[in-house]
Amino acid sequence: MKRNKNILFIVSFIIILLLAILIFFIMNKEELIHINYNEFNNKVENGEIKTVIIEANKVKFQNIENDNLWYYTENPHYDGFEEKLLLNEVEVKNTATGQNIAFIIDLIFYMIFFGIIGFIIIKFIKSNGDTFKVIKHTNVKFDNIAGMEELKREMKKTVEILKNPQKYKKEGIRPTKGIILEGPPGNGKTIFAKALAEETDIKFIATRGADFQSAMMSMGSRKIKALFKKARKNKPCIIFIDEFDGIGERRSYAGTGVDKENNRIITAMLNEMDGFEQGNGILVIAATNSYDSLDSALIRPGRFDLKFTIGNPDFNTRIKLIEIYTKNKVLEEYLTATKLAETFENLSCSAIETILNEASMTAKLANRGTIAVEDIIIAVKKTKCNANLRKLMK
Repeated sequence: MKRNKNILFIVSFIIILLLAILIFFIMNKEELIHINYNEFNNKVENGEIKTVIIEANKVKFQNIENDNLWYYTENPHYDGFEEKLLLNEVEVKNTATGQNIAFIIDLIFYMIFFGIIGFIIIKFIKSNGDTFKVIKHTNVKFDNIAGMEELKREMKKTVEILKNPQKYKKEGIRPTKGIILEGPPGNGKTIFAKALAEETDIKFIATRGADFQSAMMSMGSRKIKALFKKARKNKPCIIFIDEFDGIGERRSYAGTGVDKENNRIITAMLNEMDGFEQGNGILVIAATNSYDSLDSALIRPGRFDLKFTIGNPDFNTRIKLIEIYTKNKVLEEYLTATKLAETFENLSCSAIETILNEASMTAKLANRGTIAVEDIIIAVKKTKCNANLRKLMK
């Protein structure tokens, strides 16, 4: 697949290059009237020539009587030719020496100019193609996630309805269109969406808000349409949009280019969400750390039907997290899961994992196979996490 893309790119570049050369010659083609050299020579001797431009392979000239037309004849290439013209009071411009260089410079300019245009066109075409990858197996399961038991059960049921819409339609139940996962960063919103796709054996397309941002106007809305088009081809499918506030932020009508582009993206998103029908087979899961900044029209029920807050883990969840993160690590006897769970109060899942990983590295550098209290303290200071070290020392 990648080889085919490379071949397509090379072929496209060659076509654009040939087109640039063709346009170069067309744009540099002059409307000249040809006369033979003997007639030209007679005009010179009779004082009928006003201006002569000597080029590498031809001589261009204007008559005194009609200086709106240009004529040309063959360059005789003999010594004294220019001197003869000057003696007959003809204005002479000799460009033969620098013509080839000018030709090459002009050609390079056109190649670069049309090459840039071609590159933009190719990027534009590719933006509607394989920008988003469909993942059949994320290789992440709910066993890899501590806590969220109620959310896991509810989301499984949501996907079950998505996969069997006709069955639930008889009961008057429609599939959920969209779900918002909001809360502080580092608590597993992304990994939860991946695990949901794996547990329910459904295809998964992962994106983030930055994927829809582009220097080219209207490109973001086109990418939204391309995303949903691909999802429809692979239904049932979960679309996961991380950092959703990057594209779903409340619309502004200030008139700037950025605001207009953001409005186009939201409008495209609204159109796609409103286009869902029963049995559409697509579930949109959006994750954000800033729910209050999202556009109210976008997140209303009927588009994003459900909202779940995934906050920092509670005490029991922290214990399970510590057991998962220390599965291949050896802790000294004092560092029980309960003691660490108390120490890591109000920390995110990623912060807890980072501290334990850093503590393991510290112990390794000290040539110890066991993680000690001092390793945890050093790791907390290095990572600048706000852990409660007082409870660790009790």
